[in-house]
Amino acid sequence: MSGWLLRRLVETFLLLLLVSFLVYGLIGLMPGDPIDLMIAGDPRLGAADAQRLKALAGLDRPLVERWLGWLGRALAGEFGYSRLYSVPAVEVLWPRLLNTLLLMGISLALALVLALPAGVMAALRPRSALDHAVNLLAFAGFSVPSFWLALLLIIVFAVELGWLPAGGAAAVGGEGGLLERLRYLVLPVATLTLLTAGTLIRFMRAAMLETLREPFIRTARAKGVGTWRLVTRHAMRHAMLPLVTVLALQLGSLFSGALVVETVFAYLGMGKLIYDAILGNDFNLALLALMMATLVTLLANLLADLCYAWLDPRITYDG
Repeated sequence: MSGWLLRRLVETFLLLLLVSFLVYGLIGLMPGDPIDLMIAGDPRLGAADAQRLKALAGLDRPLVERWLGWLGRALAGEFGYSRLYSVPAVEVLWPRLLNTLLLMGISLALALVLALPAGVMAALRPRSALDHAVNLLAFAGFSVPSFWLALLLIIVFAVELGWLPAGGAAAVGGEGGLLERLRYLVLPVATLTLLTAGTLIRFMRAAMLETLREPFIRTARAKGVGTWRLVTRHAMRHAMLPLVTVLALQLGSLFSGALVVETVFAYLGMGKLIYDAILGNDFNLALLALMMATLVTLLANLLADLCYAWLDPRITYDG
């Protein structure tokens, strides 16, 4: 296991290097660099000033040479300054990262709480009224556009009823404390939970239906094992294997892909940060945020592989 884990960590590091080069190259090919924007904003600066400033910033060097210079600084812990915020990029990233982890963690936990029992109950009673109702809710969950669901929740709970704020976030340490901060999280968490739960319910139901047809389940039933013990002790761990894969993919998409929900609710998370940084030609911040999203996705897949061995003893990585 230790040898396999070391190899996976090395592979993760090499893949991260490859992704950093690709992202750096794509950002470098975008029209208009910070110097061009500076020149466009000040008519007193001419072409000679632009060449001199690009030489000082190293933008006149080949792309590979610039990437190697950035990589050396990044390995030393220097990720540059944010053009939009005029502070080190790391200082902008950390608050947004914590906001996203909070939103993502609560949403995934609630989605699992809804998806696991709903998928199991639907699989235990296939083609019943309960199964049809669960399938309908699941299809609605992953078919409804995220922006439409977010706007609907805002209209109902913020505009019409006035129970919850329409967007934004409470200041840390401000009036109201934790309860006030949670009030701002209710609507975005509800949106992501409903969207994520629909997908998880479908996968859990399909995996449980397939597991209940396995020979070891028929043997357990023949021995007189009760339904509750059959599900919790025998079928659940086996059915969780495909769900773990989906969770690993959902973790990466929620980390950087909740842009629409964060934009609708004006929630300052990683998705909106990446979007604003790319639109604002903030190269350092965009590159750092994309690399962080890539790292989280790779670590989520590594964690999923470790969970496979824990859920199914037949899976081993010793060889």
